[in-house]
Amino acid sequence: MPTGDISFGRMLSMLREGNDPVAALILYKVRCPRMRGGLVCGSALSVSGLLLQYAMNNELCAPGVMGINGGAGLFVLISALLFPGQTGMKGAFAFAGALVSTTFVYLISRKAGASRTRIVLAGVAVSSLMTAGINVIVTLFPETVTDKVAFSLGGLQFIPQRQLILSGVITAICCIIALSHSGGLDLFPLGDETAEALGLSVKVYRFACVGIASLLAASAVSLCGLLGFVGLIIPNVFRMLRVKGAGKRIRLCMLWGSSFLILCDLLAGRLFYPYELPAGAVLSCIGAPFFILVLMRRPRRA
Repeated sequence: MPTGDISFGRMLSMLREGNDPVAALILYKVRCPRMRGGLVCGSALSVSGLLLQYAMNNELCAPGVMGINGGAGLFVLISALLFPGQTGMKGAFAFAGALVSTTFVYLISRKAGASRTRIVLAGVAVSSLMTAGINVIVTLFPETVTDKVAFSLGGLQFIPQRQLILSGVITAICCIIALSHSGGLDLFPLGDETAEALGLSVKVYRFACVGIASLLAASAVSLCGLLGFVGLIIPNVFRMLRVKGAGKRIRLCMLWGSSFLILCDLLAGRLFYPYELPAGAVLSCIGAPFFILVLMRRPRRA
C-alpha cells in the first residue's frame, strides 16, 4: 500500500516495530479509512447491480445506468443545501433520491412499454436528467461539495467516518437479506409466469429487489459520490464465468466488488503521481469499454 514515498517495505517495518510515526500516520489516517470506504462502497454497488440485473432480467442494468446513482447524488447535494453540516441527513436524502429515480424509470418505461431495452433507455434518460441537476447545484453553490470533480466522478478521498459506520451497517443488513432470499432470485431468469407457477410472488420480490438495490446504491453514493460501473462490471464478470446460484454470486460480488474498487483507488493514486485522479476516473476508463463488450455479447434479437 505505497502512498507517496512510503514504500511497502517501510509499511511492513512500521507494522512490525511501530517506530515510524510518518508511515503510521499515512497508514492509519489516509490508507485505512479509504480501504474501509472501498470495502463498503464496492460491496454495496456490486450487490446493488446484481439485484437489479436479476429483478429486471437484464445484464445491462446497474445503479449508474438506471439513474439510481444520479438521483441519490442529486438529493445528497440538496441535503447539503438544506441542512449544512449535518452529514446524518445524507443517507436519508440519498435513499429518497434513489427511489425517485427508480420511480421515474418505472413510469417512463411502463408508458413506453416495459421491454428490457426501454427500461435501460429510460434509466439513461433519468440519469442524464439527474446529472444535469447535480451540475447546476455544484455550479451555483460550489460550497456544497468539498471537491466537485471528485464527487461527480466518485472517489474515496473524503469519507466521513460516522457516515461510513452507518453505511456499513446498512450494507451488511441488505446483503444478509439478499442472501437469505437468494432462492427466489434464482427463479427470475425462468420468466415471470414460470416463477409464479413455482410459488414466487414476482411483483413482491421485484419490488423488494429494487428497494434493496436502491438502498445499497444510496448508502454508497452518500459516502463516495457518483462511482459508476462497479455494479455493472462485477456481476457481469461472474455471469460470463457462468457462476451458478444467486447466493454464490452475491458473496462473490461482496468480495470482489470491494477488492476491485480498492484496486482502482490505488491505481488512481499511482498512475500520475504526484497527481491523484478520482477513483471514478479509473473506473470509467475500465467500465465504458466493458459496457460496450456486454452490449455486443447480447443476442441480436435482444
